[in-house]
Amino acid sequence: MSSKDHFIEHIEKGYTTKGDFITMGAAMYEGETVTNSYVKIPLKTLNRHGLIAGATGTGKTKTLQVLAENLSEQGIPVLLMDLKGDLSGIAQPSAGHPKIDERHAKIGFPFEAKSFPVEILSLSDQDGVRLRATVSEFGPVLLSRILDLTETQSGIVAVVFKYCDDHKMPLLDLKDFKKVLQYATDEGKEEFQESYGRISTASTGAILRKIIELEQQGADLFFGETSFEVDDLTRIDENGRGYINIIRLTDIQDKPKLFSTFMLSLLAEIYETFPEQGDSGRPELVLFIDEAHLIFKQASAALLDQIESIVKLIRSKGIGLYFVTQNPTDIPEAVLGQLGLKIQHALRAFTAKDRKAIKLTAENYPDSEFYDTTEVLTSLGIGEALISALDEKGRPTPLAATMLRAPMSRMDVLTPKELAEVIDNSKLVEKYNEEIDRESAYEMLSEKIEKAEVLHEKEKEAEKKTSRSSSSRSTRQNPIVKVLTSATFIRSIFGILKKIIK
Repeated sequence: MSSKDHFIEHIEKGYTTKGDFITMGAAMYEGETVTNSYVKIPLKTLNRHGLIAGATGTGKTKTLQVLAENLSEQGIPVLLMDLKGDLSGIAQPSAGHPKIDERHAKIGFPFEAKSFPVEILSLSDQDGVRLRATVSEFGPVLLSRILDLTETQSGIVAVVFKYCDDHKMPLLDLKDFKKVLQYATDEGKEEFQESYGRISTASTGAILRKIIELEQQGADLFFGETSFEVDDLTRIDENGRGYINIIRLTDIQDKPKLFSTFMLSLLAEIYETFPEQGDSGRPELVLFIDEAHLIFKQASAALLDQIESIVKLIRSKGIGLYFVTQNPTDIPEAVLGQLGLKIQHALRAFTAKDRKAIKLTAENYPDSEFYDTTEVLTSLGIGEALISALDEKGRPTPLAATMLRAPMSRMDVLTPKELAEVIDNSKLVEKYNEEIDRESAYEMLSEKIEKAEVLHEKEKEAEKKTSRSSSSRSTRQNPIVKVLTSATFIRSIFGILKKIIK
């Protein structure tokens, strides 16, 4: 048996699957594509998470597109984080190209152009279905970790949530949360101290600074109602194809705090909402996180621990997480170790640091008698990648340099008119795009303070009408109003009172 025949047998045995699968392309031997030697990924193992990595321009986004299309065709919904704005073309069929036909001839099956059901989502003022969550839904623990608070500060956040629960005050947006914090150390100081203990002004000031930092990255648009229901991510169209939900994130690339906040809240909500799936043979939902380094950029140790925990636990709910980034070293080792599928596009060795990174990357892949992994990593062409997956029994498949198939949909963005048509046809826009500002903690506390002020004015009028003989009676001012009218309150703890009360 020749070396090539041995290689073909090795690939066919390693990628044999009895259940449903996705064909990624054909294996390559000594730089040439081996026609009909298919590299397949079982659907059963796609909830074991994965990584798509490689240098800029090597085809990572198209690989993501291929996976998303084939999952949709198998009836599995997908959520894509589109930070570069180049994934909306999935809603239109590919225009085709002779080079695509040539590629597929080498792989061994014909090319077919298709469009897929798409839902456009947005975290900001961009057009699309608005994604929101309330502060209450975050809860004190998750909110404290997002804000990177100390133990003492986290305790204050827990007290604020308890106070709002006890007094039936909804915490919907950051305006509500800031109002309760301010009330706890000013107008309501005595009320809080009596029921919950003394709250330090210095600690609430530090928490407020963290909230303002989050607001400056656009979080005020994210917190509020109507809250997005994660079940709407799992819709199937009339043809049995899963919806590909695309979140437009082109305007938050420089806002890693907001991106991390959104991602962690989404994963936590999915984990809490979805039932345990067990060994069902296919994932319930697959998430692709492009430019994944933004999740971990500037993240605190507590936040990283939270992400690591969710990555470990969420696969039992039938959820697959796929991180897309330039280098595997962008992903913390604790998370990288949980990823079953690795698709590695070419890396470039321009510097000594690059060569060191390539060597480390090669060590993340199984040894192969057919490849010098370090050498292959620098010689792969566009649309070629090293693939290491898990078979149906959870064992690593043979390492395969792969000529990847082309996306069936358009490899470009939608025109403004096409984008508007997708959004106009959405069944979710009407459900989520009406902004609701119902009575919550901010309004309820503002009313409480106003009533106290009116009561104080009445007391002052009554005092004027009394005789001097009654002046010896106690005229102690209402403590809430006393603080309200003091210079200290007017200035506020950080000079931002006017902004808070608006």
